[in-house]
Amino acid sequence: MAGIVRWSINPVRPSYVLHRSLLSTPAISQIPARSFRHLFSNIKPSKPLVIVAASLDVSKSTSSMQSGNTFPSEDVLEIWRSADAVCFDVDSTVCLDEGIDELADFCGAGKAVAEWTTKAMSGSIPFEEALAARLSLFNPSLSKVHDFLEKRPPRISPGIAELIKKLKAKKTDVYLVSGGFRQMIKPVALELGIPLENIFANQLLFGSSGEFIGFDIKEPTSRSGGKAVAVQHIRKVFDHKLLVMIGDGATDLEARKPGGADLFICYAGVQMREAVAVKADWLIFNFQELLSTLA
Repeated sequence: MAGIVRWSINPVRPSYVLHRSLLSTPAISQIPARSFRHLFSNIKPSKPLVIVAASLDVSKSTSSMQSGNTFPSEDVLEIWRSADAVCFDVDSTVCLDEGIDELADFCGAGKAVAEWTTKAMSGSIPFEEALAARLSLFNPSLSKVHDFLEKRPPRISPGIAELIKKLKAKKTDVYLVSGGFRQMIKPVALELGIPLENIFANQLLFGSSGEFIGFDIKEPTSRSGGKAVAVQHIRKVFDHKLLVMIGDGATDLEARKPGGADLFICYAGVQMREAVAVKADWLIFNFQELLSTLA
């Protein structure tokens, strides 16, 4: 089998223009990752990647409001204010869209993939099963991913840039922990000033001709419970005392395990996932709620 090369995207500083895209990716690979070399290094887009800020209105669920976790306790606030590390989910949290759904839509398999994404985020099926099934529906080539990033740049959630800037000013380490793909997350990290080594996510694999061959099954975020493993790793390796996880899905909630996150904040500003929201330590609908509590 042909070898694998690495491919990284180095966008020009973005200008803020409103863009819209939608839908996801499915793919499967049982081929040992060591047999490949990742495909990301010298290819650069012919046009600047544009990362845009946008807004989205989401109605607050009555039942979630009744749970009381929209009003944080003093203990919750104290952990949030004192945290020395914050891990953010990316899709439907840092960004307005589900990256895999957007890529699938671009490749013509949007509806089918979006249905699998809903199942994965609700926790009704194992994440690795949903990831493999989604990618297998459209098998994105390297050129398709390249074109997608040029034509449908990520839309950053309103308020996230200000929040991350504030956290960094407080010397709080920021990480992106995602079931999405590094290829699509790297431009977001660059725009938000997050070190690339602070990305914990999946990796699409391509052959030497750019054909899709799967995803790296060694990445912990490629399977159920993987975000918890990634967060536990972050906490242990970097010796963080208090760590907060912020996201919208069941995989984010899983990160609140012994040795993992001390606090799970559910962001429902894009997607309201009721089963996740009711179990959160704090349910928020915009990032200003977090920003306003920081000194």
